Amino acid sequence: MTAMPPPPVYAWPVRVYYEDTDAAGVVYYANYLKFLERARTEWLRARGLEQDELARTHGVVFVVRAIAAEYLLPARFNDAVVATVESPRIDGAKLLADQRVLRGETVLLTARITAACVNMRTFRAARIPREVAELLL
Repeated sequence: MTAMPPPPVYAWPVRVYYEDTDAAGVVYYANYLKFLERARTEWLRARGLEQDELARTHGVVFVVRAIAAEYLLPARFNDAVVATVESPRIDGAKLLADQRVLRGETVLLTARITAACVNMRTFRAARIPREVAELLL
């Protein structure tokens, strides 16, 4: 029996704009979360999942429940960085993934995200629909 290769890393390019930086000239810490969110949105889109369509068709949306981030090195104005989505996992109503922000081969930030699948009307946890889960993994 041969082992399945790990899923590929999804990478979304981001250019650091002046508005992303703080008084020290580096990316303001909260803006990294925006980079990660954009990467997750584009990752979903690349798998054929538009978030508004997910809400209309299945009555569910993903909301960030928890994030643990480690800021390693700063990005600066005009840097070309990449935000990744790696090792996605599903656990009932939770989507878990590792994410990074890199400049070339240099890791600037690592994060672990937990997104909850919730019912649009009640905002209570809802199991990720099977056909959605199949597209995610």
